[in-house]
Amino acid sequence: MNSPLKIVFCGLSITSSWGNGHATTYRSLLRALAGRGHQLLFLERDQPWYAGNRDLPSPEYARTELYRSVSELKDRFAADIRDADAVVVGSYVPDGIAVGTWVTREARGIRAFYDIDTPATLAMLEGRTADTNAIPYLSADLIPRFDLYLSFTGGPILSKLEKNYRARMARPLYCSVDMERYYPEEHPIAWDIGYLGTYSDDRQPALDRMLVSLARQWTNGRFVVAGPQYPADLLWAANIDRIAHLAPNEHRKFYNSQRFTINVTRKDMVMAGFSPSVRLFEAAACGTPIISDDWPGLGTFFRRSGPEMEILVARGATEVHQYVTGIPERERVAIGQRARARVGREHSSSRRAIQFESYLNEVLTGRP
Repeated sequence: MNSPLKIVFCGLSITSSWGNGHATTYRSLLRALAGRGHQLLFLERDQPWYAGNRDLPSPEYARTELYRSVSELKDRFAADIRDADAVVVGSYVPDGIAVGTWVTREARGIRAFYDIDTPATLAMLEGRTADTNAIPYLSADLIPRFDLYLSFTGGPILSKLEKNYRARMARPLYCSVDMERYYPEEHPIAWDIGYLGTYSDDRQPALDRMLVSLARQWTNGRFVVAGPQYPADLLWAANIDRIAHLAPNEHRKFYNSQRFTINVTRKDMVMAGFSPSVRLFEAAACGTPIISDDWPGLGTFFRRSGPEMEILVARGATEVHQYVTGIPERERVAIGQRARARVGREHSSSRRAIQFESYLNEVLTGRP
């Protein structure tokens, strides 16, 4: 794609990373797209829980506008939607069905849906979600109206989207990391094991198995859990530090202050497989060795065995403890270095921007 494009994103949030992983993903992708010369507009619903937690109210790489209702969105930005070369509607956008219906009718350029929550989306469409507060942001009959379905989850779920839901073209667009912002640096090691993530009912049991129970057994170990929305009545061991919210500009220091970091995955993501999290790539970019739960497709992102191993896989506290206490320091550092090299080759924000462009070109030309 040789000429710069006008691209509009309607996403959950780019201004606030509080309680969501969407902002980090959008920031990484849009910064890289802007670096490649594209003209970007991000439209975000003004929500009260984000209003007081905006850690990036005005991204320098994209014009960002807030709106308070679907009618305001239509009144103020119809011309932008019509004039854009591509319009991307994201998952979990409030009143997303109404927004998507309007965009697919109004836009003259490529119309894309970016699903940062694909397994949760299918669970919602199939009536399998346990989250009674989940908002309906996509409908089955809306999917075929998009020219392109971009998915955070790869693997078999892509063919399911095309076969069962008549998606015209489903392609993986995983999260990514800005290698210029995440890298190894010298910091005093504050913790043996850390974890960064928003609380989730279906992820907490894995965190309990791999970190919390180990902290209770290994009283000399030093642990940290960072992230919002953890219930106030959760009981933490005395050697677990808690950080309620960690802004993105503090993530690099956080990862570089750990000897190892834990990665745990939500139930829907484990079942679907091929669903790496942005925290996985951030930690790897910092050269911090990752101890992850297991899920289908993990080996397509990092080598999980052999002399060139890039990630460690554990089922519970015993294996985590064996890694942390048994791996020599030189090998610990080498595992992190190999993971960083892998992410730099395949999962950097610049690499993801090029993939995004290639998908738009595929829509335009009909050639993969």
